[in-house]
Amino acid sequence: MRAYAQEQKGAALTIVAFGDSLTAGYGLLPGKSYPSLLEARLRAAGYIVRVVNAGVSGDTTGNGLSRLAWVLEEKPALAIVALGANDSLRGQDPKRSEAHLDAILERLSASGATLLLAGMYAPRNMGAAYVKEFDGMYPRLASKHGATLYPFLLEGVAGDPKLNQDDGLHPNEAGAAVIAERLYPVVEQLVGRLGGKGGR
Repeated sequence: MRAYAQEQKGAALTIVAFGDSLTAGYGLLPGKSYPSLLEARLRAAGYIVRVVNAGVSGDTTGNGLSRLAWVLEEKPALAIVALGANDSLRGQDPKRSEAHLDAILERLSASGATLLLAGMYAPRNMGAAYVKEFDGMYPRLASKHGATLYPFLLEGVAGDPKLNQDDGLHPNEAGAAVIAERLYPVVEQLVGRLGGKGGR
């Protein structure tokens, strides 16, 4: 892979979780967001990593693109990109969202980062044409940029009152744990390829 390898034994491999409130851990205590839980799980398994939570509540794909320079300063070996939920909730043109994500992935890839793209689903009341265009942008972009696709960030969480806060949109502590648990095998495989295991 083209991404940054550990330059020396013991050097922490940097993972950036780049997203919105779902990544930031809206409404959750420190250490309970899915990026924090992923870091703890990876470290417990012997991986030498640090996970940077680059989630900002309310961010759209356009907002993400505008602050990408800060993310690139972290020099991520692996970037988990999880943006788009707010675009669909605001009814933004999927073509515009796709263009923003395309630019984000292009710049991250050019920096040497390995890409994990976490998809979202548009609200079904937006209409069939909108849903098809929005949902379809994630597999299209993953294919274009050689990214690993995780089809739906909220898989196993969305729609379950026991796993969401009262607003029905943001995962609670248990929901964030489910996201981390489901993402973990995918992230672990990528981190392993990048040489994140201690002693290698």
